[in-house]
Amino acid sequence: MFTYVGKETKFITKLFNNTSLKIVFTTHNTRGKLLSKQRNHNLNKFDKCEVYQLICSDCNKNYIGQIVSPFHVRFQEHFRDYKYANKSKFAQHLLDNKHSIGPTENIMNVIHTTSKGKMLDTMEKFYIYKKTRINNQINDKCTVKPNVVFETLILEDTDRAHVIL
Repeated sequence: MFTYVGKETKFITKLFNNTSLKIVFTTHNTRGKLLSKQRNHNLNKFDKCEVYQLICSDCNKNYIGQIVSPFHVRFQEHFRDYKYANKSKFAQHLLDNKHSIGPTENIMNVIHTTSKGKMLDTMEKFYIYKKTRINNQINDKCTVKPNVVFETLILEDTDRAHVIL
């Protein structure tokens, strides 16, 4: 068994083509690990970024976002947008529907921790997609497009849930 690391692995395994040995590839970067809801505690505190959700305390609809600044700072930005009727989709939802804003600990949750960059952006899109699919999100619905990979992951997750039950 070889851990696949790129073209070098393929070169080495080709050497075994004319033998009776069967070559199997493995990787530690499984989609289960990459998209796990478990928080990654190995990140340096300065590299730590999170995908979070805000839950409307009146209707339970969700807003998904990402934090690259401290948690309380991001909540204060949403609160300020609510108080002064600014641009936040979450604040706009609360104001348009005459809903109240709850305390941070009741309405704001971290749903994934990773490092800054493409993975953070992808995780945010995945959770927005997941909430859009069940019509339970406040984010801009126009930005969510059909995604076969996300669908597969959601269906695979659902299939595993049925096996556990």
